[in-house]
Amino acid sequence: MTDWPARGVSADEIILSDRLPAERVSLVDLLDRLLAGGVVLSGDIILSIADIDLVCISLRTVLASADTLEDA
Repeated sequence: MTDWPARGVSADEIILSDRLPAERVSLVDLLDRLLAGGVVLSGDIILSIADIDLVCISLRTVLASADTLEDA
């Protein structure tokens, strides 16, 4: 049976070891990853006067590639 956390290892070293290696990601790579998995964006818009809500709009959209949507 092992002790947790390991003796002689600080909490900072454990946290740093769990992080992914630093790498630069271009915007095109980021968009490719997001569209491959799909992204859901949501938001609310409330128009009010004198703290009286007049219009409430809920917005939700799904961003994904066509291949991702076909597989789902």
